[in-house]
Amino acid sequence: MMVQNKQNITLNPSELCADLRTYFESGITRSYSWRKKQLLMLRRFLLEQEEEIYEALQSDFRKSQAETYFTEIHYLITEIDAALKHLKSWMKKRRVPTPLRFQPGRSFYTREPYGVVLVVAAWNYPLQLAVAPAIGAIAAGNCVMIKPSEQSPATSELLVEGVGRYLDGKAIKVFPGGVEESRQLLEESFDYIFFTGGIKTGKQVMRKAAEHLTPVSLELGGKNPCIVDQNTNIPVAARRIVWAKFLNAGQTCIAPDYVLVDRNAEEELLRCMKDAVEAFYGTEPEESLDYPAVITEARLEKLAGYLDEGIVVTGGSTDAGRRYLSPTILREVSPDARVMTDEIFGPVLPVLSYETPEDALRVVRMARHPLALYVFSGDRSFQEYMIQNTQSGGVCINDLMFQAAIPALPFGGAGESGMGVYHGAAGFETFSRPRSVHVKRTFPENVLRYPPFSQKKFNRLRRLFRLFS
Repeated sequence: MMVQNKQNITLNPSELCADLRTYFESGITRSYSWRKKQLLMLRRFLLEQEEEIYEALQSDFRKSQAETYFTEIHYLITEIDAALKHLKSWMKKRRVPTPLRFQPGRSFYTREPYGVVLVVAAWNYPLQLAVAPAIGAIAAGNCVMIKPSEQSPATSELLVEGVGRYLDGKAIKVFPGGVEESRQLLEESFDYIFFTGGIKTGKQVMRKAAEHLTPVSLELGGKNPCIVDQNTNIPVAARRIVWAKFLNAGQTCIAPDYVLVDRNAEEELLRCMKDAVEAFYGTEPEESLDYPAVITEARLEKLAGYLDEGIVVTGGSTDAGRRYLSPTILREVSPDARVMTDEIFGPVLPVLSYETPEDALRVVRMARHPLALYVFSGDRSFQEYMIQNTQSGGVCINDLMFQAAIPALPFGGAGESGMGVYHGAAGFETFSRPRSVHVKRTFPENVLRYPPFSQKKFNRLRRLFRLFS
């Protein structure tokens, strides 16, 4: 299948992939100088096209400049700077000890690029989720095909134009389009696939990748719990939870999906969270310049269906024409309600109370492997108890989401929240594979290794192996 971009240039996925593979086989992308130049040009794109990025995200989401800067532009510049700082070190061959029985010789391994990488991005952070994996793939020396989301068309077009203008277009390409275009791309044989999105689509990607034995990374989602102990600063916890939940109108894969609060602190937390919503977005969040839209009317309709599954503490109003759902907090929600079994992915936050830490764990374990776990507590033993008795992609204590913003920390899921990690060195390693090398001399020659093996010769070899093990 062929599609046309805005400039009416015909895009054929098979031809584009063949071109990328030919270019990779030329060896150009393996050099340090090429990798460094692409990262520098990507950084330049983000800086020089800052206003255009603001306009694109405003068009797609009604995102504020501040939110776009911190969650898209600055986030990516931080990743690029970390890659530029450490790239030479990451590319160095790593020497390892050679056992005496294999001497004389030396052993080491290098990190080799996979080849042609497909990055399938999600719509909720359309620039970040397209570019951040590409940073690791470029740093590792790969050619890259980026498939942006059709649900963020302005950002998608910006990527097409920006990559074509700033980067090596023979090595890095953007393939716009919808579900059909994604399906066509997955028919091609890539060397690595990196997917960000929902669990259902992630499984489809993995099935298609298996046909070509292509390794994958899946960054998915899940029910991210936020556990609030009574032994914490409740007003601070409330502000931080409200900030993290309603950033991007709740459309963040690592946003807290629900809150579990000690019953003794429940009323104070709810009061402080309600105050925080008003402090951040005013009494009319619909008019706030800092509160974006829900991505589609269909998503809005699904989210509105959760509003009757608890008592509304604040919020609960909608405007289909503006794709608006006010920041909503629910209380007295059943653990069996749909809002507690679905991944919400929007501005609705259920708050449940617990009597004991064991009660909280029972609720958390209903969803098994969240992408993130959040714990507010001043008690180290409580913190450790929650970490040791749960499984999640990452953890943040007494704050939220920053575990994904630190380049030195690997970011990824566990179980149904995903597989594989990226960011910083982890991204470089994800998009490269270790290649082991052992170098020998032709002298001296150990003739004992060759057959035939008499009993005497075998006994001698066995003694030598035991001696030098």
